[in-house]
Amino acid sequence: MDDEGTENAAILLMSLGEEEASEVFKHLAPKEVQRLGETIARMKSIPRERVEGVLVKFSEVAGEQSMLVTDTDEYVKTVLRRALGDDKANLLIDRILQGADVTGIESLKWMDPGSVGELLRNEHPQIVAAILVHLDFDQAGAVLKTFPERQRNEVMVRIATLDGIQPSALKDLNEVMSKVLAGGDRLKKASLGGVKTAAEMINLMGSSVETAVLDYIREVDNDLAQKIMDNMFTFDDLEKIDDKGIQSLLKEVQSESLVIALKGATPEMREKVFKNMSTRAAETLREDLESRGPVRVSEVEAEQKEMLKIVRRLADEGQIVLGGGSDDEFL
Repeated sequence: MDDEGTENAAILLMSLGEEEASEVFKHLAPKEVQRLGETIARMKSIPRERVEGVLVKFSEVAGEQSMLVTDTDEYVKTVLRRALGDDKANLLIDRILQGADVTGIESLKWMDPGSVGELLRNEHPQIVAAILVHLDFDQAGAVLKTFPERQRNEVMVRIATLDGIQPSALKDLNEVMSKVLAGGDRLKKASLGGVKTAAEMINLMGSSVETAVLDYIREVDNDLAQKIMDNMFTFDDLEKIDDKGIQSLLKEVQSESLVIALKGATPEMREKVFKNMSTRAAETLREDLESRGPVRVSEVEAEQKEMLKIVRRLADEGQIVLGGGSDDEFL
């Protein structure tokens, strides 16, 4: 959902009143609640015309809704497989259709990383790994950073070598969280964990932690470490994205964030960005980079990570192809 869509949703919720809005929030994911909450907090005054426009639009959309398909599960499977291919689709299908069977673990998504880390600190690394692969990559990475180095490394090795979780194991994990998992052994193994999951988490840990984790994994299994590195997408890898993808990215990034992120970029990466901007915008960005004084490495890394999050979201939406392709000239 773009910024305008989020603002419209926030306006609608405020129009509903506290009790009704709270019922809506119960059905949203943690990140959706956070984003909407932040938007509501920012919106101090709203023109009457916009409120009326949002309500009219909602009424029109709601009036058009109907039962379009009788078997929604099969519809999701078919559409995703046609759009993404079997391998990528099956991973998403497992997450979508089996998500209700990890309610105990899902509750962790509402907790801050420090609290989750404290809760899992004394658990066996294999259990911790199986739980973390159910969390969003950024939250899992933040949880791992709260662990002592040895524990963090042991968990990461297990995440990278995890090839799936059986339904019976999901039940055990939820018991660890003091929750009851509904479902049975008829469900197939959930395709969670693995090299790509480990790489996504490491991407979000920061360069110093990243190096320590990879060094440890390399000592345990050099081939495994190489596979993880092959799946990691770093800021420098933005050079591999085609021009159309860079243009999509630039539309989503604030000018100030872009300046700070590019302070730590290679000359080639900067030129890639300049190439995909209008002449005036590129000149302004060059001037901002030249006039900006020293910036802390931590600030640069933080902004680069935020850009990488945007890249992954755009990749999921099909607006960016990771790994590059033929460049389109900027028009």
